[in-house]
Amino acid sequence: MHFISEELESYTERHSQAEPQLLADLNRETHQKILQPRMLSGHLQGRVLSMLSKIIRPGNILEIGTYTGYATLCMAEGLTENGTIDTVDNNEELFNFQRKYFDKSPWKNQIFQHLGNALEIIPNLNKRYDLVFIDADKHNYANYFEMVVPMMSKGGIILSDNVLWSGKVLEEVKSNDKSTQSLLDYNKMVNEDPRVETVLLPIRDGLTVSRVI
Repeated sequence: MHFISEELESYTERHSQAEPQLLADLNRETHQKILQPRMLSGHLQGRVLSMLSKIIRPGNILEIGTYTGYATLCMAEGLTENGTIDTVDNNEELFNFQRKYFDKSPWKNQIFQHLGNALEIIPNLNKRYDLVFIDADKHNYANYFEMVVPMMSKGGIILSDNVLWSGKVLEEVKSNDKSTQSLLDYNKMVNEDPRVETVLLPIRDGLTVSRVI
């Protein structure tokens, strides 16, 4: 679902910074070879992630849901000199694809891949994070949020992707649609959580920005 017209979306992309060549190559190969390329953050959202990261200047970033690594590389653009990214995904088949592009980037020694169940991996990371990007299985968004809030620096930012879920958050929820109901519950929970201040941006498929107070 397009929340603005395709023409207007195209205009916004043309008047935003171009995606770096490495990301353009990653974008292209994802669409050529990988299932569900719509999951890729893409040009406009990628530049938003890059801009936010550059403003925050995070020392440590946690990404929950790597897919092909596009968003990982966008956020890496704002890392401090000795900063790190821990990116967690359970898709073993994409591991080498991600690594190929990470190794072509200036941050190849700062990006650490973790393969497996995020709920089991994250508690063992033992870091304080300045930026977290949640973009994985929707029914666990609330669990991820509750897990990472105590790991955040004061003023740290938690980003949550796909929170408008192609507009399904405005429709009657079907009894078997657990993802939409999970996102409805999550959006309400995060907005009412006194530990953060939150704004939901209608960028692409919805991006929530929550700042830890």
